Amino acid sequence: MAGLDKQFDYSVPDALVDRVQVGTIVRVELHGRRVGGWVTAVFDAARSAVASDSLKPVAKVTGHGPDALLIELAGWAAERWAAKGARPFLVAASPDRAITALPAPRRTAADPQPASPATRDLLAGGGGVLRLPPMADVLPVLLAAAARGALLVVVPTVHDARRYAGRLRDVGATTAVMPDEWAHAAGGVDVVIGPRSAAWAPCVDLASAIVVDEHDEALQEEGSPTWHARDVVVERCRRAGVPCVLVSPIPSLVAIETAAGDRGVVHPPRERERAGWPRLTVVDRTDEDPWKRSLLTSPLIERIRNRDLTVVCISNITGRARVLACRACRSLIRCERCDAAVGLSADNRLACRRCGIDRPPVCQACGASRFANLRPGVTRLREELEAAAARPVAEISTRDTGPPAAAGVYIGTEAALYRAPASDVIAFLEFDSEMLAPRFRAAEQALALIVRAGRRAPEVLIQTFSPDHDVVRAATSGDPDIVVTAERARRRMLGLPPYGALAAVSGAGAADFVEQIDRGVVDVGGDEATGYVVRAAEWFALGRALRAVDRPKGSRLRVAVDPPRI
Repeated sequence: MAGLDKQFDYSVPDALVDRVQVGTIVRVELHGRRVGGWVTAVFDAARSAVASDSLKPVAKVTGHGPDALLIELAGWAAERWAAKGARPFLVAASPDRAITALPAPRRTAADPQPASPATRDLLAGGGGVLRLPPMADVLPVLLAAAARGALLVVVPTVHDARRYAGRLRDVGATTAVMPDEWAHAAGGVDVVIGPRSAAWAPCVDLASAIVVDEHDEALQEEGSPTWHARDVVVERCRRAGVPCVLVSPIPSLVAIETAAGDRGVVHPPRERERAGWPRLTVVDRTDEDPWKRSLLTSPLIERIRNRDLTVVCISNITGRARVLACRACRSLIRCERCDAAVGLSADNRLACRRCGIDRPPVCQACGASRFANLRPGVTRLREELEAAAARPVAEISTRDTGPPAAAGVYIGTEAALYRAPASDVIAFLEFDSEMLAPRFRAAEQALALIVRAGRRAPEVLIQTFSPDHDVVRAATSGDPDIVVTAERARRRMLGLPPYGALAAVSGAGAADFVEQIDRGVVDVGGDEATGYVVRAAEWFALGRALRAVDRPKGSRLRVAVDPPRI
């Protein structure tokens, strides 16, 4: 029931019997007013716990909604992501306007080429994980899957969906781009494609599904419940008995552990995979003397002064943790347990925000106790670049709504990767704050930034005091297994996903909420000021424990299961 997330029994008038089925969106009377909802079950009146003559009738059929499998999947998702009910998922699975009639199916019998042999083999074997380098074309993957029958494709953005849909139509396939073409998807086409919400899209006679760039954070819902399209599609395909292939240049550890199976990650031969990675220039800042605070290194200045090059500079300084280095040996100060950057606490100890341990303020490499703060200021960063480049530098801000000003050099946060024009070089000015961020997915997220940058420019330049970091080695060699191996060991030791389950609880009332959680099932850490982290052995134990606690009506409490940045 819309707005209530509860189920009620109603009778179906004879005039509406042929139009009501599981998933149909209807209007009913409740407490003296008309409200909308979804039909979640249809059965004989004899099976109702309420006498049929006392049931109010369905007042109106609004239109088509999600099918029975998606209704059941919504119930699964509510428990998986600790939602109060299934309503958020049913909204995602429904059209944004009333659909009273569906168009005729539009199907072709074409077998478009070129199709990916590796994808065909994976689909024939029940699905899996396919690793393709950043510059590889995904279209052959989609064509191989479309040859099997109706295909569901989930991509990170609507722009991606429209681009692939156009290319699919060029080779003769019929498509429905979500969410605008919900009716065509429900009527039946060769390929249903869309961003995150397409995980809940109708797909008549679903034969297989592809998730493109499954590592991309855009596939996870930002608001609560924080469901992930990858996990929804994998479970949907399992229930439907059809194969699913997760595609990425850097498959997440979650994807590998949950979907790769005994076959492991499938990828091209080593040389071909390496050739599909961007040209990476690594600037080792430990060569600078003495602790140069400017972010303008010689290789960067060389590029921004070249008027034949368009350069985009990325600096995600705002809100990032400090990066400390030993003044004696120049080693970065990291957590000895999880390898994250550490900071000095109020009581002058080195504290890790990622795993919570602290230690005396001593360099683990040489024993010295004097540190330099390498986190630079940004007040004059654009002016510094402009002075060094001797040409205009445009700042790209998330506050801007229009296109950035025309320039040869741009400076901005990560958002510039989405908004800057085509460029020749993308430079990460202080990449250590990405690789060493106090988040357990920091390595995967840092590698994802290099992938995104490499798709927008032929050269990626990173400035770092950690040139031997796993992320740098993986990107330089085009071998994501370097990060996967290190992450697997680290997360297993710490019990982090996919080897454990966690949720972040914050906002007004968080302290009272976590106090009521069953401690026999979960562990709770943190405090009211910084937020609480609730951990359990697996997702459904966590979800049930969180759902068992009542949330105050109108509360601003936020429960984020498997949050992307914690």
